[in-house]
Amino acid sequence: MQRRKISCFLIVCNEADRIEAALKPLAGWVDQLIVLDSGSTDGTVEIAQQYADKVYQTDWPGFGPQRNRALAYCEHDWVMNIDADEVVTEALKAEIDQVMSQADLDVTMLEIPWHTYLFGKPLKHGRYSSPQGKIFLKEGANFKDRSVHESLEMPLKKIKVLKTALLHYSWRDYYHAQEKHLKYGVLGAQEKAKKNKRTSLSYAVLRFFVDFVQQYVFRLGFLDGKRGFLMAMILGQYAFHKYAALWSINQQQSEKE
Repeated sequence: MQRRKISCFLIVCNEADRIEAALKPLAGWVDQLIVLDSGSTDGTVEIAQQYADKVYQTDWPGFGPQRNRALAYCEHDWVMNIDADEVVTEALKAEIDQVMSQADLDVTMLEIPWHTYLFGKPLKHGRYSSPQGKIFLKEGANFKDRSVHESLEMPLKKIKVLKTALLHYSWRDYYHAQEKHLKYGVLGAQEKAKKNKRTSLSYAVLRFFVDFVQQYVFRLGFLDGKRGFLMAMILGQYAFHKYAALWSINQQQSEKE
C-alpha cells in the first residue's frame, strides 16, 4: 500500500540559524510543507521559501491560535507538526513511511520519542524525553486556544508510539534556555490569571522544590548527570517564575479593585 499523504506545518519566528536543518529533511518527503511565519526579520522567510510549498506571513496570536491557523492550510488527512528546533532523521522517516503504509492502521496519532539535546548531549530522562504526538489525523483535531502549552484536542486518541527518535535542539545556549522558560512561565501565569486563579509567593517557592524533585528524582533526571541536575534546576525555576508571575498579576489586580 502507498504511504498515506502527510501535510506538515511549522510555525516560526526568527529561526534563520536552524530552520534549514528542520526543513531540509521534510522537503520532498512530506506531501505538503507549510511554514507560518510571524514577523521574522533575520532571513527566516527567505530560507523557508527555498524548501516549503507555501510560506505564509502573519501576526502572532499565541501558540494555540497560530497552530490552528497553520492546521487550516493542511490539505491532507494526516498532519505532522514540527518545530524549527526539531530534526527528522532518515531512520525516522523510514519508520513513519512503514507505519503509514500499513493497510490496517487503526490509530489516530503517532507519538515520536524525543531526544532533547542540552549542551551537546541528549537528556534521556525527565520531562524532555517523553514521546510527542507529532503526527495525527486531522478530522476533528484542534489545538487549545492558549498562548502556551497548547495541547491537541481530538475526538478520539488511539496512539501508536514509534521507536525512532525525533531530534530536539530546544536551547541555543544557557541564556536561551532561561529566557525561553521565563517567557513560557509568564505566559502560563497569564493563562491562569484569565481563569481567576490566585497564588502566593510561598506557593511559588514550594513549587520550585516540588518540580525540582519531580524532575531530578522521580523522573530520574539524576541519571543524566550534571545536565540532568541543571535541567531540574531550570524546571524548578520555571515553576517558580510561573507562580511568582501569577502572584504579581494578582497584586496588580487587587490594586485596581
